[in-house]
Amino acid sequence: MHDLVVRSLRAVTPDGERPLAVCVREGRIAALEPYDAVLETADEVDLGQVTLLPGLVDSHVHVNEPGRTEWEGYATATRAAAAGGVTTIVDMPLNAIPPTVDLDALELKRKAAAGQCSVDTGFWGGAIPANLGSLRPLHEAGVFGFKCFTSPSGVDEFPALSFSEILVAMAEIAAFDGLLIVHAEDPESLTEPASGDFGAFLASRPAGAELGAISQLIAGARETGCRVHVVHLSASEALPTLAAAQSDGVRITAETCPHYLTLSADEVPDAFATAYKCCPPIRDGVNQDALWRGLADGVLRCVVSDHSPCTPELKKGDFATAWGGISSVQLGLPVVWTAARSRGFALSDVVRWMAYGPASLVGLEHKGRLEAGYDADLVAFADSETFVVDPSALHHKHPVTPYAGRELTGVVRTTWLRGVAVTDAPRGGFLSRGNA
Repeated sequence: MHDLVVRSLRAVTPDGERPLAVCVREGRIAALEPYDAVLETADEVDLGQVTLLPGLVDSHVHVNEPGRTEWEGYATATRAAAAGGVTTIVDMPLNAIPPTVDLDALELKRKAAAGQCSVDTGFWGGAIPANLGSLRPLHEAGVFGFKCFTSPSGVDEFPALSFSEILVAMAEIAAFDGLLIVHAEDPESLTEPASGDFGAFLASRPAGAELGAISQLIAGARETGCRVHVVHLSASEALPTLAAAQSDGVRITAETCPHYLTLSADEVPDAFATAYKCCPPIRDGVNQDALWRGLADGVLRCVVSDHSPCTPELKKGDFATAWGGISSVQLGLPVVWTAARSRGFALSDVVRWMAYGPASLVGLEHKGRLEAGYDADLVAFADSETFVVDPSALHHKHPVTPYAGRELTGVVRTTWLRGVAVTDAPRGGFLSRGNA
Protein backbone atom coordinates (compact mmCIF):
# COMPACT_ATOMS: atom_id res chain seq x y z
CA MET A 1 0.00 0.00 0.00
CA HIS A 2 1.45 3.35 -1.05
CA ASP A 3 0.69 6.56 0.82
CA LEU A 4 0.42 8.54 -2.42
CA VAL A 5 0.69 7.98 -6.14
CA VAL A 6 1.23 10.96 -8.43
CA ARG A 7 0.74 10.23 -12.13
CA SER A 8 1.98 12.41 -14.95
CA LEU A 9 2.33 11.88 -18.67
CA ARG A 10 5.40 14.14 -18.47
CA ALA A 11 7.48 13.26 -15.44
CA VAL A 12 10.98 14.75 -15.64
CA THR A 13 13.57 12.14 -14.68
CA PRO A 14 17.37 12.15 -15.10
CA ASP A 15 16.74 10.39 -18.41
CA GLY A 16 14.25 12.97 -19.69
CA GLU A 17 10.45 13.19 -19.76
CA ARG A 18 8.31 10.09 -19.71
CA PRO A 19 4.88 8.94 -18.47
CA LEU A 20 5.15 7.71 -14.89
CA ALA A 21 3.33 6.90 -11.71
CA VAL A 22 5.51 8.07 -8.82
CA CYS A 23 4.78 5.95 -5.76
CA VAL A 24 5.37 7.44 -2.33
CA ARG A 25 5.77 5.61 0.95
CA GLU A 26 6.90 7.14 4.26
CA GLY A 27 8.10 10.33 2.61
CA ARG A 28 10.32 8.68 0.01
CA ILE A 29 9.82 7.65 -3.61
CA ALA A 30 9.23 3.93 -3.27
CA ALA A 31 8.99 3.14 -6.97
CA LEU A 32 8.53 4.57 -10.46
CA GLU A 33 5.81 2.61 -12.25
CA PRO A 34 4.19 2.92 -15.68
CA TYR A 35 1.72 5.79 -15.86
CA ASP A 36 -1.32 3.51 -16.19
CA ALA A 37 -0.19 0.86 -13.67
CA VAL A 38 -2.86 -0.43 -11.29
CA LEU A 39 -1.57 0.44 -7.82
CA GLU A 40 -2.83 0.15 -4.28
CA THR A 41 -2.64 3.56 -2.64
CA ALA A 42 -4.27 5.66 0.06
CA ASP A 43 -4.26 8.77 -2.14
CA GLU A 44 -3.80 9.47 -5.82
CA VAL A 45 -3.30 12.52 -8.04
CA ASP A 46 -3.37 12.36 -11.83
CA LEU A 47 -1.72 15.40 -13.40
CA GLY A 48 -2.27 14.32 -17.00
CA GLN A 49 -0.20 16.60 -19.24
CA VAL A 50 0.97 18.81 -16.35
CA THR A 51 4.65 18.09 -15.81
CA LEU A 52 5.95 16.53 -12.63
CA LEU A 53 9.34 17.77 -11.44
CA PRO A 54 11.50 16.94 -8.45
CA GLY A 55 11.45 19.69 -5.86
CA LEU A 56 14.09 22.33 -6.52
CA VAL A 57 17.06 22.88 -4.20
CA ASP A 58 18.10 26.49 -3.62
CA SER A 59 21.48 26.52 -1.96
CA HIS A 60 21.79 30.32 -1.86
CA VAL A 61 19.11 31.98 0.28
CA HIS A 62 19.52 34.83 2.77
CA VAL A 63 16.77 34.43 5.37
CA ASN A 64 18.26 37.05 7.76
CA GLU A 65 16.60 35.70 10.92
CA PRO A 66 17.44 36.26 13.76
CA GLY A 67 18.65 39.83 14.00
CA ARG A 68 17.25 41.25 10.76
CA THR A 69 13.87 39.53 10.71
CA GLU A 70 12.33 42.79 9.50
CA TRP A 71 14.20 42.08 6.22
CA GLU A 72 12.88 38.52 5.86
CA GLY A 73 12.27 35.46 8.05
CA TYR A 74 11.90 31.70 7.92
CA ALA A 75 8.10 31.74 7.73
CA THR A 76 7.95 34.07 4.74
CA ALA A 77 11.08 32.92 2.90
CA THR A 78 10.20 29.23 3.03
CA ARG A 79 6.56 29.84 2.11
CA ALA A 80 7.77 31.76 -0.93
CA ALA A 81 10.17 28.93 -1.74
CA ALA A 82 7.40 26.33 -1.67
CA ALA A 83 5.18 28.51 -3.86
CA GLY A 84 8.02 28.54 -6.38
CA GLY A 85 8.58 24.78 -6.40
CA VAL A 86 11.60 24.91 -4.09
CA THR A 87 11.47 22.20 -1.44
CA THR A 88 14.94 22.65 0.09
CA ILE A 89 16.90 25.78 0.93
CA VAL A 90 20.34 26.27 2.44
CA ASP A 91 20.49 29.49 4.45
CA MET A 92 23.48 31.82 4.17
CA PRO A 93 25.40 32.75 7.37
CA LEU A 94 24.71 36.46 6.86
CA ASN A 95 22.76 38.80 7.15
CA ALA A 96 21.47 37.37 10.40
CA ILE A 97 22.78 38.78 13.67
CA PRO A 98 24.84 37.06 14.87
CA PRO A 99 26.18 35.53 11.66
CA THR A 100 26.66 31.76 11.66
CA VAL A 101 30.36 31.75 12.53
CA ASP A 102 30.31 29.62 15.70
CA LEU A 103 28.23 26.94 17.39
CA ASP A 104 26.24 29.37 19.53
CA ALA A 105 25.13 31.30 16.45
CA LEU A 106 24.16 28.08 14.65
CA GLU A 107 22.03 27.08 17.61
CA LEU A 108 20.34 30.49 17.62
CA LYS A 109 19.52 30.05 13.92
CA ARG A 110 18.00 26.64 14.48
CA LYS A 111 15.93 27.93 17.38
CA ALA A 112 14.72 30.86 15.31
CA ALA A 113 13.73 28.58 12.43
CA ALA A 114 12.06 25.89 14.55
CA GLY A 115 8.40 25.41 13.67
CA GLN A 116 8.43 28.06 10.95
CA CYS A 117 9.76 26.31 7.84
CA SER A 118 7.51 25.23 4.99
CA VAL A 119 10.43 23.47 3.27
CA ASP A 120 13.46 21.54 4.44
CA THR A 121 16.25 23.86 5.55
CA GLY A 122 20.00 23.55 5.99
CA PHE A 123 22.64 26.06 6.99
CA TRP A 124 25.96 27.38 5.73
CA GLY A 125 28.68 28.42 8.13
CA GLY A 126 30.75 31.54 7.69
CA ALA A 127 34.51 32.10 7.47
CA ILE A 128 35.69 35.49 8.74
CA PRO A 129 39.05 36.62 10.14
CA ALA A 130 37.99 36.04 13.74
CA ASN A 131 37.09 32.34 13.38
CA LEU A 132 39.93 31.05 11.19
CA GLY A 133 41.38 27.97 12.85
CA SER A 134 38.03 27.21 14.51
CA LEU A 135 35.94 26.01 11.57
CA ARG A 136 35.93 22.28 12.27
CA PRO A 137 33.33 22.41 15.10
CA LEU A 138 30.79 24.00 12.73
CA HIS A 139 31.62 21.37 10.11
CA GLU A 140 31.04 18.61 12.65
CA ALA A 141 27.78 20.28 13.72
CA GLY A 142 26.45 19.80 10.19
CA VAL A 143 26.84 23.03 8.22
CA PHE A 144 27.19 22.34 4.51
CA GLY A 145 30.28 24.47 4.03
CA PHE A 146 31.71 27.91 4.69
CA LYS A 147 30.91 31.21 2.99
CA CYS A 148 33.45 33.99 2.72
CA PHE A 149 33.86 37.27 0.88
CA THR A 150 36.92 38.58 -0.91
CA SER A 151 35.43 42.11 -0.84
CA PRO A 152 33.23 43.93 1.72
CA SER A 153 30.03 42.01 2.44
CA GLY A 154 27.88 45.05 3.14
CA VAL A 155 27.44 44.27 6.84
CA ASP A 156 30.06 45.03 9.49
CA GLU A 157 29.62 41.80 11.44
CA PHE A 158 30.75 39.67 8.46
CA PRO A 159 34.12 41.08 7.32
CA ALA A 160 35.89 39.86 4.20
CA LEU A 161 38.97 37.66 4.13
CA SER A 162 42.15 38.80 2.45
CA PHE A 163 43.53 36.41 -0.15
CA SER A 164 46.22 35.30 2.32
CA GLU A 165 43.50 34.58 4.88
CA ILE A 166 41.51 32.67 2.27
CA LEU A 167 44.55 30.46 1.74
CA VAL A 168 44.59 29.75 5.50
CA ALA A 169 40.87 28.92 5.40
CA MET A 170 41.38 26.63 2.40
CA ALA A 171 44.12 24.67 4.16
CA GLU A 172 41.94 24.27 7.24
CA ILE A 173 38.85 23.23 5.28
CA ALA A 174 40.82 20.84 3.05
CA ALA A 175 41.98 18.99 6.18
CA PHE A 176 38.42 17.81 6.84
CA ASP A 177 37.38 17.78 3.14
CA GLY A 178 34.87 20.57 3.54
CA LEU A 179 33.61 23.14 1.07
CA LEU A 180 34.46 26.84 0.80
CA ILE A 181 31.99 29.01 -1.11
CA VAL A 182 33.17 32.45 -2.13
CA HIS A 183 31.77 35.82 -3.14
CA ALA A 184 34.57 36.49 -5.63
CA GLU A 185 35.34 40.11 -6.48
CA ASP A 186 38.87 41.47 -6.14
CA PRO A 187 38.60 44.54 -3.87
CA GLU A 188 41.54 46.17 -5.65
CA SER A 189 39.42 46.34 -8.82
CA LEU A 190 36.34 47.86 -7.17
CA THR A 191 35.72 51.61 -6.96
CA GLU A 192 33.05 53.90 -5.57
CA PRO A 193 30.39 54.73 -8.20
CA ALA A 194 31.00 58.13 -9.81
CA SER A 195 27.27 58.85 -9.63
CA GLY A 196 24.00 57.24 -8.62
CA ASP A 197 22.97 55.88 -12.00
CA PHE A 198 23.19 52.26 -13.07
CA GLY A 199 25.99 52.81 -15.58
CA ALA A 200 28.27 54.24 -12.91
CA PHE A 201 27.44 51.38 -10.55
CA LEU A 202 28.18 48.80 -13.27
CA ALA A 203 31.51 50.50 -14.07
CA SER A 204 32.48 50.40 -10.39
CA ARG A 205 32.27 46.58 -10.33
CA PRO A 206 33.90 45.45 -13.60
CA ALA A 207 34.06 41.92 -14.90
CA GLY A 208 37.80 41.96 -14.25
CA ALA A 209 37.14 42.08 -10.53
CA GLU A 210 35.47 38.68 -10.70
CA LEU A 211 38.10 37.21 -13.01
CA GLY A 212 40.94 38.45 -10.79
CA ALA A 213 39.44 36.97 -7.63
CA ILE A 214 38.58 33.67 -9.32
CA SER A 215 42.12 33.34 -10.65
CA GLN A 216 43.46 33.65 -7.10
CA LEU A 217 40.90 31.14 -5.82
CA ILE A 218 41.99 28.64 -8.47
CA ALA A 219 45.62 29.06 -7.42
CA GLY A 220 44.67 28.48 -3.78
CA ALA A 221 42.52 25.45 -4.57
CA ARG A 222 45.33 24.00 -6.66
CA GLU A 223 47.82 24.51 -3.82
CA THR A 224 45.67 23.22 -0.93
CA GLY A 225 43.35 20.71 -2.61
CA CYS A 226 40.37 22.49 -1.05
CA ARG A 227 36.99 22.18 -2.71
CA VAL A 228 35.88 25.68 -3.73
CA HIS A 229 32.64 26.99 -5.18
CA VAL A 230 32.15 30.45 -6.69
CA VAL A 231 28.75 31.91 -5.86
CA HIS A 232 26.59 34.12 -8.11
CA LEU A 233 28.98 34.37 -11.07
CA SER A 234 27.93 37.25 -13.31
CA ALA A 235 31.04 37.80 -15.47
CA SER A 236 31.28 35.41 -18.40
CA GLU A 237 34.93 36.43 -18.90
CA ALA A 238 35.77 34.05 -16.06
CA LEU A 239 34.30 30.98 -17.77
CA PRO A 240 37.37 29.96 -19.86
CA THR A 241 39.58 30.25 -16.77
CA LEU A 242 37.16 28.12 -14.74
CA ALA A 243 36.86 25.56 -17.55
CA ALA A 244 40.63 25.21 -17.84
CA ALA A 245 40.99 24.74 -14.07
CA GLN A 246 38.25 22.13 -13.99
CA SER A 247 39.93 20.26 -16.86
CA ASP A 248 43.15 20.30 -14.87
CA GLY A 249 41.42 18.63 -11.92
CA VAL A 250 41.20 21.70 -9.69
CA ARG A 251 38.23 21.24 -7.36
CA ILE A 252 36.38 24.41 -8.28
CA THR A 253 32.76 24.86 -9.39
CA ALA A 254 30.49 27.84 -9.96
CA GLU A 255 26.86 28.88 -10.00
CA THR A 256 24.89 31.70 -11.58
CA CYS A 257 21.48 33.21 -10.84
CA PRO A 258 18.17 33.83 -12.64
CA HIS A 259 18.75 37.59 -12.81
CA TYR A 260 22.06 37.23 -14.63
CA LEU A 261 20.46 34.86 -17.12
CA THR A 262 17.37 36.95 -17.85
CA LEU A 263 17.93 40.62 -17.02
CA SER A 264 20.21 42.86 -19.07
CA ALA A 265 22.03 46.08 -18.25
CA ASP A 266 20.31 47.63 -21.27
CA GLU A 267 16.85 47.31 -19.73
CA VAL A 268 17.50 48.96 -16.35
CA PRO A 269 15.21 51.97 -16.72
CA ASP A 270 16.79 54.67 -14.54
CA ALA A 271 18.92 55.54 -11.53
CA PHE A 272 16.07 54.80 -9.13
CA ALA A 273 15.21 51.30 -10.44
CA THR A 274 17.11 49.81 -7.53
CA ALA A 275 15.12 46.56 -7.61
CA TYR A 276 17.76 45.67 -10.23
CA LYS A 277 20.71 46.30 -7.92
CA CYS A 278 22.79 43.31 -6.91
CA CYS A 279 26.47 42.54 -6.40
CA PRO A 280 28.07 41.53 -8.71
CA PRO A 281 25.91 43.59 -11.08
CA ILE A 282 23.69 42.60 -13.97
CA ARG A 283 25.74 42.86 -17.18
CA ASP A 284 24.96 43.17 -20.89
CA GLY A 285 23.25 40.81 -23.30
CA VAL A 286 26.47 39.47 -24.83
CA ASN A 287 27.61 38.46 -21.35
CA GLN A 288 24.24 36.85 -20.71
CA ASP A 289 24.48 34.74 -23.87
CA ALA A 290 27.89 33.49 -22.73
CA LEU A 291 26.50 32.49 -19.32
CA TRP A 292 23.92 30.31 -21.06
CA ARG A 293 26.74 28.68 -23.04
CA GLY A 294 28.53 28.09 -19.73
CA LEU A 295 25.48 26.18 -18.49
CA ALA A 296 25.24 24.19 -21.72
CA ASP A 297 28.94 23.31 -21.51
CA GLY A 298 28.73 22.30 -17.84
CA VAL A 299 31.21 24.90 -16.61
CA LEU A 300 28.35 26.38 -14.58
CA ARG A 301 26.55 23.63 -12.72
CA CYS A 302 23.90 25.37 -10.63
CA VAL A 303 21.29 28.10 -10.96
CA VAL A 304 20.23 29.42 -7.55
CA SER A 305 18.36 32.51 -6.44
CA ASP A 306 20.74 34.46 -4.19
CA HIS A 307 17.48 35.57 -2.57
CA SER A 308 18.77 38.67 -0.77
CA PRO A 309 15.92 40.77 0.59
CA CYS A 310 15.84 43.89 2.74
CA THR A 311 13.26 46.42 3.86
CA PRO A 312 11.78 48.70 1.18
CA GLU A 313 13.41 51.66 2.90
CA LEU A 314 16.87 50.22 2.21
CA LYS A 315 15.99 49.87 -1.47
CA LYS A 316 15.15 53.56 -1.77
CA GLY A 317 17.55 56.03 -3.32
CA ASP A 318 19.83 55.36 -6.27
CA PHE A 319 22.41 52.75 -7.27
CA ALA A 320 25.10 54.37 -5.16
CA THR A 321 23.17 54.12 -1.89
CA ALA A 322 20.51 51.37 -2.09
CA TRP A 323 20.99 47.87 -0.71
CA GLY A 324 22.13 45.38 -3.34
CA GLY A 325 20.05 42.23 -3.50
CA ILE A 326 17.25 40.63 -5.54
CA SER A 327 14.43 38.63 -3.97
CA SER A 328 13.55 35.78 -6.30
CA VAL A 329 13.20 32.48 -4.44
CA GLN A 330 9.53 32.26 -5.50
CA LEU A 331 10.09 33.21 -9.14
CA GLY A 332 13.32 31.44 -10.07
CA LEU A 333 11.70 28.44 -11.79
CA PRO A 334 9.38 30.34 -14.16
CA VAL A 335 12.01 33.05 -14.77
CA VAL A 336 14.62 30.50 -15.82
CA TRP A 337 12.18 28.27 -17.72
CA THR A 338 10.79 31.23 -19.71
CA ALA A 339 14.28 32.07 -20.94
CA ALA A 340 15.53 28.49 -21.25
CA ARG A 341 12.68 27.30 -23.49
CA SER A 342 13.21 30.26 -25.83
CA ARG A 343 16.86 29.17 -26.18
CA GLY A 344 16.02 25.56 -26.96
CA PHE A 345 16.67 23.99 -23.57
CA ALA A 346 14.41 21.35 -22.02
CA LEU A 347 12.84 21.11 -18.61
CA SER A 348 15.32 18.33 -17.84
CA ASP A 349 18.09 20.92 -18.23
CA VAL A 350 16.39 23.27 -15.79
CA VAL A 351 15.97 20.43 -13.30
CA ARG A 352 19.65 19.56 -13.63
CA TRP A 353 20.67 23.17 -12.89
CA MET A 354 18.10 23.95 -10.18
CA ALA A 355 17.47 20.64 -8.41
CA TYR A 356 20.15 18.01 -8.88
CA GLY A 357 23.06 20.44 -9.32
CA PRO A 358 22.63 22.30 -6.02
CA ALA A 359 21.77 19.06 -4.19
CA SER A 360 24.97 17.47 -5.48
CA LEU A 361 27.01 20.55 -4.54
CA VAL A 362 26.08 20.30 -0.88
CA GLY A 363 25.86 16.52 -0.65
CA LEU A 364 22.09 16.10 -0.34
CA GLU A 365 22.02 12.52 -1.52
CA HIS A 366 18.24 12.10 -1.35
CA LYS A 367 17.12 15.38 -2.95
CA GLY A 368 16.66 16.69 -6.47
CA ARG A 369 15.63 13.65 -8.54
CA LEU A 370 12.59 11.62 -9.43
CA GLU A 371 14.19 8.34 -8.54
CA ALA A 372 13.43 5.49 -6.15
CA GLY A 373 14.95 6.10 -2.72
CA TYR A 374 14.89 9.90 -3.03
CA ASP A 375 12.69 12.14 -0.90
CA ALA A 376 9.23 12.54 -2.39
CA ASP A 377 9.70 16.27 -2.97
CA LEU A 378 7.52 16.85 -6.02
CA VAL A 379 6.24 19.80 -8.06
CA ALA A 380 3.27 19.93 -10.40
CA PHE A 381 4.35 22.49 -13.00
CA ALA A 382 2.12 23.77 -15.80
CA ASP A 383 5.02 24.55 -18.09
CA SER A 384 3.08 26.21 -20.93
CA GLU A 385 0.77 28.35 -18.79
CA THR A 386 1.64 32.04 -18.54
CA PHE A 387 1.16 34.66 -15.84
CA VAL A 388 2.12 38.26 -15.17
CA VAL A 389 4.20 38.88 -12.05
CA ASP A 390 2.11 40.69 -9.46
CA PRO A 391 4.29 41.72 -6.51
CA SER A 392 1.30 41.51 -4.15
CA ALA A 393 1.07 37.77 -4.88
CA LEU A 394 4.61 37.09 -3.65
CA HIS A 395 5.04 35.42 -0.27
CA HIS A 396 8.38 36.85 0.75
CA LYS A 397 8.16 39.62 3.32
CA HIS A 398 8.60 42.62 1.03
CA PRO A 399 7.13 42.59 -2.52
CA VAL A 400 10.08 44.27 -4.23
CA THR A 401 11.07 42.65 -7.52
CA PRO A 402 12.58 43.64 -10.88
CA TYR A 403 10.20 41.14 -12.49
CA ALA A 404 7.06 43.14 -11.65
CA GLY A 405 4.74 43.21 -14.66
CA ARG A 406 6.79 40.69 -16.62
CA GLU A 407 4.97 37.84 -18.36
CA LEU A 408 6.48 34.48 -17.44
CA THR A 409 5.79 30.95 -18.59
CA GLY A 410 5.28 28.14 -16.09
CA VAL A 411 2.97 27.97 -13.09
CA VAL A 412 3.56 25.90 -9.97
CA ARG A 413 0.27 24.16 -9.22
CA THR A 414 1.22 22.01 -6.21
CA THR A 415 4.37 21.37 -4.19
CA TRP A 416 4.77 18.22 -2.11
CA LEU A 417 7.38 17.97 0.65
CA ARG A 418 8.26 14.38 1.43
CA GLY A 419 4.95 13.24 -0.01
CA VAL A 420 2.66 15.78 1.64
CA ALA A 421 1.25 18.81 -0.17
CA VAL A 422 2.62 22.04 1.28
CA THR A 423 -0.01 24.16 3.01
CA ASP A 424 0.10 27.05 5.44
CA ALA A 425 0.99 24.61 8.22
CA PRO A 426 4.82 24.45 8.17
CA ARG A 427 6.34 20.96 8.34
CA GLY A 428 9.81 21.49 6.96
CA GLY A 429 12.71 19.84 8.78
CA PHE A 430 16.35 20.69 9.38
CA LEU A 431 19.04 19.18 7.18
CA SER A 432 22.66 18.63 8.20
CA ARG A 433 25.67 17.62 6.18
CA GLY A 434 26.03 13.86 6.22
CA ASN A 435 22.46 12.94 7.23
CA ALA A 436 20.33 14.28 4.42
